[in-house]
Amino acid sequence: MPLPLYIYTASSSFFHTSKTHFLKHTQHFLRYISFKSAKTMPEAPKNTLKTSDYNLAEKNKISLQFIEDVTSNADEVQKKVLEEILSRNAHVEYLQRHGLNGQTNRETFKKAVPVITYEDIQPDINRIANGDTSQILCSKPISEFLTSSGTSGGERKLMPTIEEELGRRSLLYSLLMPVMTQFVPCLEKGKGMYFLFIKSEAKTPGGLVARPVLTSYYKSTHFKDRPYDPYTNYTSPNETILCPDSYQSMYSQMLCGLCQHKEVLRVGAVFASGFIRAIRFLEKHWKLLANDIRTGIIDPQITDPSVREAVMKILKSDPKLADFIEAECGKESWQGIITRLWPNTKYVDVIVTGTMSQYIPTLDYYSNGLPLVCTMYASSECYFGVNLNPICKPSEVSYTLIPTMAYFEFLPVHRNNGVINSVSMPKSLNEKEQQELVDLVDVKLDQEYELVVTTYAGLYRYRVGDVLRVVGFKNKAPRFSFICRKNVVLSIDSDKTDEVELQSAVRNAVNHLIPFDATLAEYTSYANTTTIPGHYVLFWELSLNGSTPIPPSVFEDCCLTIEESLNSVYRQGRASDKSIGPLEIKIVEPGTFDKLMDYAISLGASINQYKTPRCVKFAPIVELLNSRVVTCYFSPKCPKWAPGHKQWSKN
Repeated sequence: MPLPLYIYTASSSFFHTSKTHFLKHTQHFLRYISFKSAKTMPEAPKNTLKTSDYNLAEKNKISLQFIEDVTSNADEVQKKVLEEILSRNAHVEYLQRHGLNGQTNRETFKKAVPVITYEDIQPDINRIANGDTSQILCSKPISEFLTSSGTSGGERKLMPTIEEELGRRSLLYSLLMPVMTQFVPCLEKGKGMYFLFIKSEAKTPGGLVARPVLTSYYKSTHFKDRPYDPYTNYTSPNETILCPDSYQSMYSQMLCGLCQHKEVLRVGAVFASGFIRAIRFLEKHWKLLANDIRTGIIDPQITDPSVREAVMKILKSDPKLADFIEAECGKESWQGIITRLWPNTKYVDVIVTGTMSQYIPTLDYYSNGLPLVCTMYASSECYFGVNLNPICKPSEVSYTLIPTMAYFEFLPVHRNNGVINSVSMPKSLNEKEQQELVDLVDVKLDQEYELVVTTYAGLYRYRVGDVLRVVGFKNKAPRFSFICRKNVVLSIDSDKTDEVELQSAVRNAVNHLIPFDATLAEYTSYANTTTIPGHYVLFWELSLNGSTPIPPSVFEDCCLTIEESLNSVYRQGRASDKSIGPLEIKIVEPGTFDKLMDYAISLGASINQYKTPRCVKFAPIVELLNSRVVTCYFSPKCPKWAPGHKQWSKN
């Protein structure tokens, strides 16, 4: 998942001391970074620099030159990255198991090491999670696990990471604003209002922390003790971001953003859905927030002492500002509320690619059509690249992979019958498919690929699951647009539900209908993002053979059973993060799915090959289904969820 954050955390001294090597030769700079980070992490300096000591133009120039160098020498850099990964990990158990025997060349690596999915290395991951400290995947100690939004067996995947990866992520963050300032100047003269949050974390039986990648980053010294940089001047104090209570965190961040409304030049969150939730929070709580600004005293519901102390350094009694907020928020229409309350905002920084594109109309409404900017492409497995044309239309967003981040390969995607909603791909590859993988500089324009990575932290030829399309090139490095996650049919926030999981959940739910001699004739689903938060909707057509009416409570039980059957990322979104609303079942008239088939055939579908789609997105189809709804039912409560994997609680 892309993570659009403007955080430059590598120390300024690091850039100054390495400047000559940096500009002189890409590979020398890469070697410098690798060996430097292996010995000492590029930690942020303890004493922050003053504005007068900070040469912003020089830093931007160095960052942009780095992008030029590594994209111009993409294949040479990639070859060096693979050699470094394989040489430093030559004796790890995984590579020994596959007979690599210390070889570091590309050809031998590709012949010996298979292309894998998470399930292939899950036994190794479990050994590390249970406390085995031997060199299984990586020669460096695994410092923690980063929990992926993808799941295996209904639980979050655990991605191994090592300490030096924080430095590598920091380097990528440092490239974002130098790129951005080419399109939007003077951003250093104001602040960014970003709604950033930490999520729950757990400990594995072996004592390693398991948490989302951004939670790991926000809690690191790279973020908390970052050196002076005008681009990381946020309206939210660190204490408000690091507050574990989601209400207190959102309230205090919004309050600080309102207090500094004239200084705000850019606004955002990680996902489009998260930023819209912040605006909806403002809709519900603006009276309380305005009262705090009027009185200069933070609401007593904010009980975290560190949050109160940090906010009180910003909050001052300002009746005029309170009147302004009440006047704007009290209007009937909230169209353009972002530009009305934060009048100097130049763009909205959120992910709007993939499933997040469903939120674009809502963002346009609230922002009066401000540019929607996606800056960066990253995931729990690895940070990948940057958008070198950030002020483009959302439909034109593309990312240039930075060759120093990992070793990249690409598996060609061949769509079956032009499937629109997802790309279904086999979990295991045959020998011919393994040979189809191509290197970064060998991808073809307009071809779709699944991304495969080999990382410094112990993933080898790992299938990330993202489907990308080549849309152009930056020097010798390709630019990719994000198409979708393979096999995903439903998503509201960071959740990803595939067709198999949905089918299993529905099968569990229909057991509630058996006592009433009723069966499920057909069903489909869609992600309803017109509500905030969005929620899953299932359209059910029933076959009723019994004479006893089915009580509403039974359908509510069906809703909850489906939610209880879905993966831990979905359940966390419902129960803890409140980023997903209650699941809804809509009962439709008999014959509805025949009408749906007739409509699909009228658009050119083959009657012989037609099968009911398990997820729909096309607006006319959703309208057709909604026009035939008889009754609606919602899940009566949140599904059960707790941090950590289920099996850990048994130990």
